[in-house]
Amino acid sequence: MRWDEDRAQQAYESGLWVNETLADTLARIAREDPGRELLVEGEVRLDAQTLYAQAQAMARYLAARQAPGSVVSFMLPNWHEAAVIYVAATLAGMVAHPVLPSLREHDLRFMLADVDSRFIFIPAQFRGYDYVQMLGNVVGALDTPPEVVVLRGDAGPHTAYADLFADGQGAEPQPPEPDAVRMIMYTSGTTGSPKGVMHSHNSIHALIRQLGEHWRIDPGDSFLVASPISHIGGSIYAFEIPLLLGAKAVLMERWDPQEAVAHMRAEKVSHFAGATPFLVALLEAARAADTRLPDLKVFICGGASVPPSLVREAADYFERAVVTRVYGSTEVPVTTVGCTADGDIDHAAETDGRAGIASIRLSEAGEVLARGPQMLVGYVHADDEEKVFDAEGYYRTGDLGRWVDGDYLVIAGRIKDIIIRNGENIAPKEVEDLLLGHPGIGEVAIVGLPDPKTGERACAVIVPSGAAQPDVDSLREFLVGLGVAKFKIPEQVALRESLPKNDAGKVLKHRIRDELLAD
Repeated sequence: MRWDEDRAQQAYESGLWVNETLADTLARIAREDPGRELLVEGEVRLDAQTLYAQAQAMARYLAARQAPGSVVSFMLPNWHEAAVIYVAATLAGMVAHPVLPSLREHDLRFMLADVDSRFIFIPAQFRGYDYVQMLGNVVGALDTPPEVVVLRGDAGPHTAYADLFADGQGAEPQPPEPDAVRMIMYTSGTTGSPKGVMHSHNSIHALIRQLGEHWRIDPGDSFLVASPISHIGGSIYAFEIPLLLGAKAVLMERWDPQEAVAHMRAEKVSHFAGATPFLVALLEAARAADTRLPDLKVFICGGASVPPSLVREAADYFERAVVTRVYGSTEVPVTTVGCTADGDIDHAAETDGRAGIASIRLSEAGEVLARGPQMLVGYVHADDEEKVFDAEGYYRTGDLGRWVDGDYLVIAGRIKDIIIRNGENIAPKEVEDLLLGHPGIGEVAIVGLPDPKTGERACAVIVPSGAAQPDVDSLREFLVGLGVAKFKIPEQVALRESLPKNDAGKVLKHRIRDELLAD
């Protein structure tokens, strides 16, 4: 873990860090307000008392089998059981590790081995995919495989979720420390392999305190959680905000804008945060349903590029809501809090907002540097921190920024070679390295191009090997065969006789991108 005693003391003195964890908070709420509704998923409505009882039972199961500090992975859709697992890991003093259900063998093998995961929770099936079979393949290839727990279906050779509650016995969990690592979340980097970002109980507590102050979240509000719970945003909306700020979470298993509108009307949803495609689709669905969603107070839009015109259009239609852009990363979540001031649509639409509790500065080259009490406490591997932090502990975001009107940040572009599609980060080098094993590819460079629906799309620019003519279908077949997640597969292919390079042989992706945009 990275640790700075002076900044830690400041965080404690400000009240952003506390000597309490989510486990303590839930225990108190279950005792004082047991019927408080925390989470809704379909017909399931989970109150504080039920969540605490289920999480306690699971924590005893976990603690009887593994030591405090062990990693508990869960690869689940936005299901209510994920909240039980997340809190149970906290009660047991273990580390929660959310994993995207869209990932496949290639990524999952890497992550489980990288953190030496001791448990992995999966659905039996989801969207027609057999996770039980996949995990059989994955754990068979690991030297120290985790225990596989299966939800909502036949567990096969693995442990059934219900078995964790069968006998009601187990070891007494060890209470966690507020400065201990409580979550690991992987994010794509520019060097191929994903990096494990570590957060403590207190870094997340500071983040939630910030949201309560700047996003108009009041007790009794409702959050629609359509973003994956395996993203930093989805996880805090589903697991943390209901306990720390008193707002109910309404989970969506899969994104459907018409269903979203129905949920928002039925549950009087006040808050929604998501990437550009969510806002585009919600606006269209709300118009089709002839509703302006009068309970909506705030829509937070971030991720890939957010068109200012979209923010203005949505703010005009959802007339009682503030719609604003924000900026952040898994490493420093919600670096800017947007602009939620009444009537300030210009800053809300044209900038990424002001800093909240983070300190932001720009380097001489214009790179955005950030640090704050909500930032990561390190990567799983210290080697990944090389060149990521400056001498004063600022995180080098790899993004270029500029200031507007003194303290409003605008992200102007990315130094990092990352493609953000539908809110998912794609590291081109990882996919490029795999595609070099394709028999029809001699050279390949993947670049991101603007897309009105997904924010960006991935285009593979290929120098064929021999007479081959690789296309999108052949790339998809090849990558799926390697167990690569579908969202990482390029959606466009452009064939070239050569790739532009500098004198050192580095591919000039900016030239490739410019040429494609000019076509």
